[in-house]
Amino acid sequence: MTRQRSSLINWSGLARQHPSAFLLAAQFLSLVLYATIDGNSSGRALLGALGVLILALVFWVINRSPANRWVAWVLIVPAFALTLLSTFFVTPGIVILSSLFDAVLYFYAAASLIAYMMGDDRVTLDELFAAGATFTLLAWGFAYLFLVCQIWFPGSFMGGPDPGATRTFLELLFLSFTNLSATGITDIMPVSSLARVLVMIEQFAGIAYIAVVVSRLIGMTIVREKGRRMS
Repeated sequence: MTRQRSSLINWSGLARQHPSAFLLAAQFLSLVLYATIDGNSSGRALLGALGVLILALVFWVINRSPANRWVAWVLIVPAFALTLLSTFFVTPGIVILSSLFDAVLYFYAAASLIAYMMGDDRVTLDELFAAGATFTLLAWGFAYLFLVCQIWFPGSFMGGPDPGATRTFLELLFLSFTNLSATGITDIMPVSSLARVLVMIEQFAGIAYIAVVVSRLIGMTIVREKGRRMS
């Protein structure tokens, strides 16, 4: 019992100190699940449950940041409800509303983490986790916007083994990651005007994030290491 209590205390302390690490881990876990059960109707409930868990972690991270909690509550309540509905009732209207609320919530969480990272002049381990979590939040947010664009304007994205087919969420997420990171290795291409505008906005967001936030964290880390060596 003593060991179990000690383990629980350690996990609780780790969660309080590094909430961004848990969000980042959940995001990577969802990638593994998407790769194994995406498109499988029996796995939709599991993906939906994981989506609810990630929303809870996003809300938790927002509450630990300088962001306004009332905005988080306004976004999280309909996002939770619509995510649950979209798990069992896959209709275009529900998927659009769910994706829009998820995208706005993810972008708000990303902005909250950026404010958290830019709020002081030192780099902590949790801020490094926050940098990774922010990148995944931006990637997921744009992927949800791509999904909405595809439903509103069928054929907005083409490519892959079947160019004319409707793109899965995993394909749109792959496009979002490669576009945000500027690697340019995706085989999915935006075709409609709205899709191209969204892709351009994400490209700008990715460059701005690396230029402003990541470069600042790297610079402060270098300054800190130089200070340690001099002392």
